Amino acid sequence: MLHSHLTTLNAVSLVLNTFKHEGLPSDALLAGSGISAADLSRADTRITTNQEMQVCANAVALKRDIGLELGLRMHVSSYGMLGYALLSSATLGDALRLALRYPALLGTLFELHLEEGHATVWLSASDYRESPALAVFNAEFCMVSLKVICNDLLGQTLPLRAARFEHSAPDYQARYAALFDCPVRFDSVDNAFAFDHHWLEQPLPLADPITHHAMAERCRRQNTEFTGRQAWLGRIRQLLSAQLNAAPGLEGLAEQMNCSSRTLRRHLKNMGCSYQELLDELRFERAKQMLCEDQLPIYRIAEMLGFSETASFRHAFVRWSGVAPSQFRS
Repeated sequence: MLHSHLTTLNAVSLVLNTFKHEGLPSDALLAGSGISAADLSRADTRITTNQEMQVCANAVALKRDIGLELGLRMHVSSYGMLGYALLSSATLGDALRLALRYPALLGTLFELHLEEGHATVWLSASDYRESPALAVFNAEFCMVSLKVICNDLLGQTLPLRAARFEHSAPDYQARYAALFDCPVRFDSVDNAFAFDHHWLEQPLPLADPITHHAMAERCRRQNTEFTGRQAWLGRIRQLLSAQLNAAPGLEGLAEQMNCSSRTLRRHLKNMGCSYQELLDELRFERAKQMLCEDQLPIYRIAEMLGFSETASFRHAFVRWSGVAPSQFRS
């Protein structure tokens, strides 16, 4: 299933910066994502979850436990206006409830819940629907970054009672004990960590009601705009994905969207992409799916994706992934 979720470049920039000191060129990490150096220089660039996940997959291929390391670097200041709104909240509980109200701004790939018991609170992440191959990475990244956010908000380490993860224990599980400093259980029903209930009422050192009110209102407006863009992009992707064998072109797509080609082009530019980039992304996703799941010959896959010649498809696939279709299939 192709996802229309939009997100920021925060995680991608984090990946690039993490590997930068090892001398790894950014091209290797951006391979197949469709993200360019020019995109990285624009603060308002929005990318799709698929693009972000491709960069993360490239990172995991180089370092399996990179999710833990990236989570440690994802401080509350990485979340823009939402980060300021959280920092200026009155208590930790107020901040966490606000964060869970705006998952689009938080950029999470999970359903987050705050389960309040009489003595203990569980902050959980469940219902993951992205690439299964990156489930462990995303669980590690999510839970460690949530712990870092809590520490940043409090100005001190939040003591945990326990932590649990859906996946089986990896061979580097000793890192979990060091990061969470509590008993850790694997093969669980979800990903979560627990802390004493009284921490929800802990006043935050940077609380400011005036700043908080202003930032919370800006978050509300940004969330409305962000989710509106997601719905609009989702409709475009839905139309294109149904016509990959005979793409309608920019003008044809604009007619289907009941707008002018000029308006469509402007909206796509505002989202940091173009018609051709979206078409390439959808073709790439469908090509990977068919190469992995079907036994169709490559020339038939090329036809089904709208390529007039098999050679053109091969060249495009090499540009997207760095390898030929036959190599990817094997």
